[in-house]
Amino acid sequence: MAGGDPYARGGRQAAGGSAARGASRAVYVISVAAELAGVHPQTLRVYERKGLLDPSRTTGGSRRFSDRDLARLRRIQDLTAAGLNLEGVRRVLELEGEVSRLQRELEQARADAQEAVARVHRQYRRDLVPFDPAPVRYVPGSAARSGR
Repeated sequence: MAGGDPYARGGRQAAGGSAARGASRAVYVISVAAELAGVHPQTLRVYERKGLLDPSRTTGGSRRFSDRDLARLRRIQDLTAAGLNLEGVRRVLELEGEVSRLQRELEQARADAQEAVARVHRQYRRDLVPFDPAPVRYVPGSAARSGR
């Protein structure tokens, strides 16, 4: 899940490219979202009440679900099918989000460390003085003779 939480809560507009905007664009009313997920609309209301889903709302208060909400709903269904209750599902989703956040932090720390190493290496190149071995004269055996 590196790079982001595919089950991020909410249907709010995401910053970034058009793919991110498309996934977070809340377009489905509750009946359509429920039909796409194969559940009853009341199930979506229960999931929202339990904090598992957080759909966008219109100015009139109607729920609007995004593709990201539907992906999260599919993940909830997978977890409940595996035998978890809704509190277990909430905890798993919370932990997956934390893992995703930590992976992003680790990637950033690695990038920062690589940049710091590159900066140090660039500094080394500036500090090096060119060496021309031609002025140094080597006479074979001279070191052995001078020791006598």
